[in-house]
Amino acid sequence: MDFASLMKSQITSAKTADTGKKYLKRSEVEAQRQSDYLKEQDELEKARIERLEKKRKRDEDEAERNTAREVKKKRLAEESRKLSEEAAQAEENVRRKRIGLPELEKRADDRDGTPLKEGEQDVPDDELKEKLRELDEPRALFGETHTHRLRRYRKLMAKALAPMMTKGPIPMVLQLVEEKDMKVPESIPKDVEGRILLHRQIASYFDMVLSEWQFALSRRPTDVKESFSGKQAYNSFLQARDNLTPLIRKLETNTLPDVLLSAVNEIVHLMQTKCYVKANDAYLRLSIGKAAWPIGVTMVGIHERSARERLHETEKEGGQAHILADETTRKMLQGIKRCLSFAQTRWPPEDLGQLMGLALEPHVTASAASEETSMQQH
Repeated sequence: MDFASLMKSQITSAKTADTGKKYLKRSEVEAQRQSDYLKEQDELEKARIERLEKKRKRDEDEAERNTAREVKKKRLAEESRKLSEEAAQAEENVRRKRIGLPELEKRADDRDGTPLKEGEQDVPDDELKEKLRELDEPRALFGETHTHRLRRYRKLMAKALAPMMTKGPIPMVLQLVEEKDMKVPESIPKDVEGRILLHRQIASYFDMVLSEWQFALSRRPTDVKESFSGKQAYNSFLQARDNLTPLIRKLETNTLPDVLLSAVNEIVHLMQTKCYVKANDAYLRLSIGKAAWPIGVTMVGIHERSARERLHETEKEGGQAHILADETTRKMLQGIKRCLSFAQTRWPPEDLGQLMGLALEPHVTASAASEETSMQQH
């Protein structure tokens, strides 16, 4: 073999051995870099997930150990309590035996939940289940103990024996009377039954007035209801209803003072007889009274006056300003005044003198309007 053929064979073998590329494109370099970066990120994510998994497992193990520790602590505390109670009971038995008293009975564990209260009568379980069956209630609930069953029976009986509430604007437990029996007497009865009937009559009358007021508002057209004046009228009704609620509650519990009861009875009697001018005068006497200074003025100068002692003489005679007593009384009187105004428009007086009464006595209406304004400002 000559030199030329040898060189040719070497060159050919070198070309066949060189299979890689001598130059790479920029896109190929970028793709290779991205591939390496994604592989590195995958490895980091796997490592992070492994760390989180190990941490979660450690937290779960720690929580299980804490739970077991708490359960063991409660069990030991319960055992310690039982041992201390047994020791105290044994010591008490020794003391009672020494002084000749009978030993205390061993108290069993309370597995029926909360024990019965002192003075609460127990009922046999079979009889209790029969009573529940008579009330169309399940005899026993899942996981219910005898004590819980007895409490459920007592709650059902209390609900069944509770007085029925009326369905008027102001729900109440007082039994309402019919419209023909709403006529209240001129004075407060002295006997107990008469006072109870009077409370029912007053509550029934205000319930009727509020019901008529609510019905009159519901009969208005839709455009009137949605107007500003219509909404204001409805808000006045709601305010009057809320303000009269304390009066109804006091009538239910018989806690209304005789001074207020007598004045309210007089106003209702005059409203029922359609003497609205006199009823308004009675309302003014009830609200601001006959005191010389109903707003609380006691010192009108720096010098002592001889007539100063007469400023509060009317208060001693029962003419004090109840509107200044407290906020509840003020709102209650304001609710009575609103009902009086509505009754005057709903059941107008038939007598011409009553119709002309407001025009003949302008000072009464002016004082009533000013008093109403002052009440709303308070």
